[in-house]
Amino acid sequence: MKSQSLKPPQNQFQRHPLNWKQQSLAHKSQILPDKFLRTHARSKAQQGNYPEAIALLNQLITRHPKDAIDYNNRGLIYFQSGQLFPAIADYNTAIQLKPTLASAYNNRANCYAAYGQLTEALADYDKAIDLNPSYVRAWINRGITLRELGKYEQAVENFDIAEILGQLPANTYAERGRTYHLWGDWNLAIADYRRALELISDDNLRLRYQVETWLAQLIGS
Repeated sequence: MKSQSLKPPQNQFQRHPLNWKQQSLAHKSQILPDKFLRTHARSKAQQGNYPEAIALLNQLITRHPKDAIDYNNRGLIYFQSGQLFPAIADYNTAIQLKPTLASAYNNRANCYAAYGQLTEALADYDKAIDLNPSYVRAWINRGITLRELGKYEQAVENFDIAEILGQLPANTYAERGRTYHLWGDWNLAIADYRRALELISDDNLRLRYQVETWLAQLIGS
């Protein structure tokens, strides 16, 4: 595992003098309400502008250094940008500040899974579900991790619970279908793949492509 060192963000205002308009804008960013900064950070992350999203959350963390949610959100953006080491550091801080924050355990588990540390990932998914039994993402993610460990029956049980909870049905059917596929129950796999394709939203092109690829592999085999 390669560790990633954190570098302090470069500050362009230290290299170039501010004119009066820049000074006004900089001052304005300091007085913007928290809700605006969080919304803007989310928007920038969705656009793939991770450095700016992180910079906005840095402002929030400076204002509220004891707010676990902001650390959790920044960790998520680090994770989305491929910076797993600082992501885990932020999730650790979020958990220290708020040990009951289920999403921080789920998000840290995703990092562990990305590193291949599946046992650690399962422990965090377990904790997230203990804290919030209706947390569908954690049930789905734990199912995926169990599948990667070859524990197909347990994985399906997790997806069954996610189906009962009724949220993220397209993801649930897609991942359960993949589990049946690898387990060798092709009829159930095809049925779940087709259910998933019926439910996937038009803007979720990545999931649609993934399911179509899995289905094509199965039908063509």
